[in-house]
Amino acid sequence: MTIAGLLGRKIGMTTYYHDDGTAESVTAVEVGPCVVTQVKTQARDGYDAVQVGFLEASKLNQAEAGHQSRSGGKFSHLQEFKADDLGEFEVGQELKADVFEVGEPIKVIGTSKGKGFAGVVRRYNFRGGPKTHGQSDRHRAPGSIGAGSSPGRVWPGTRMGGHYGVDRVTVKGLRVVAADVEKNVVLVRGSIPGATNGIVRIEKQSK
Repeated sequence: MTIAGLLGRKIGMTTYYHDDGTAESVTAVEVGPCVVTQVKTQARDGYDAVQVGFLEASKLNQAEAGHQSRSGGKFSHLQEFKADDLGEFEVGQELKADVFEVGEPIKVIGTSKGKGFAGVVRRYNFRGGPKTHGQSDRHRAPGSIGAGSSPGRVWPGTRMGGHYGVDRVTVKGLRVVAADVEKNVVLVRGSIPGATNGIVRIEKQSK
């Protein structure tokens, strides 16, 4: 299969033992089955891509249901991936874990865990204020956030405390350690972004 990747669901981390007895920390990811919902072509859409759906949706509006009707399913997540040969794909086709090969380099894109409100020390690794000379309440404060007369305001983009996490994160240089086609699970070396049951995008990475 020549598609560049699939959508998956993060299951959690575990330990994988190789045949030689060495242990490795891996993340288990359920990578399907994904179903082809649309095949986009250069002539009709201006570019070549395969759109896939993942996880059954409890409710769709009329436009979404109409778009997915030919695939025979209702999916809550739709994304597009590049493919070398569009002739291998048709609407309604199932794509499973055999898309990935053991040892293949990949990158994983997901949404990082939400941490709520955080100060500048945690959010941006600020050093904080002095711990002595009467500074009893400035240990984790940001310090000066601008001058008085000029510019007389706080510059947009100044790093301050605020909502931390829930960012799009890409982790490159990962590898597929093992794949179970029957259960549609791949084991990825190391950690990947997001919480348990979070949706991730797994893409093949050029060596």
